[in-house]
Amino acid sequence: MGARAREPVQLTLALSHPASLAREDFMVGPCNAAALDAIERWPDWPGRTLALVGPRGSGKSHLAAIWAARAGARMIAASALDEAAAPAALASGAVLVEDAAAGAVNERALFHLLNIAREEQGYVLLTAESAPATWTLRLADLASRLRAVPVVTIGPPDDALFRTVLVKLFADRQLTVDEALLVYLERRVERSIVAAQAVVAALDREGLRQQRPVTRALAAELLDATNGG
Repeated sequence: MGARAREPVQLTLALSHPASLAREDFMVGPCNAAALDAIERWPDWPGRTLALVGPRGSGKSHLAAIWAARAGARMIAASALDEAAAPAALASGAVLVEDAAAGAVNERALFHLLNIAREEQGYVLLTAESAPATWTLRLADLASRLRAVPVVTIGPPDDALFRTVLVKLFADRQLTVDEALLVYLERRVERSIVAAQAVVAALDREGLRQQRPVTRALAAELLDATNGG
């Protein structure tokens, strides 16, 4: 019998090289091209509010940061939003509300923010893991408002984009890698930007610690240890 395929490994590690959130470092593929197009069409947004939806590690924060830099938007975590802070959040005319979800945001505060944005013709970008129209909310007026918000979706990296991300992350650390390592990582690592960053950081650190080149053999040792063998 052939060897059973291993489950993808997700490393939870501190990143010593903060990822760049500049537009030139956002890598485009079929999974995120429509979302990037929507962001770059700003300020031509119907209704002036947009929801950017996708799973953790899909690049939502990078795309949202690109928009925030262009729009001069204030960035605020959904969990930190309250009614008193809503007017100040839109002081620049645009606000990014990150990680919004039912139960993770003050509903009255978000409704107040959306009303202010409508009255003052401000812009709001929401990032979330699920479409706002699917949230179970207590405030009926907010639920109605969110159902009208246009949604763009960003998905996990496809094969080609995930490889491009890996190659760039290694190149950013001045690490030259071969095909065998890339193929191995594509089969073993969770398909997300965050996971790619974590495994490249870990391999760089382990290679330096052991004074070894970053190869498939080193990656196998690291991931087997992370996955308990």
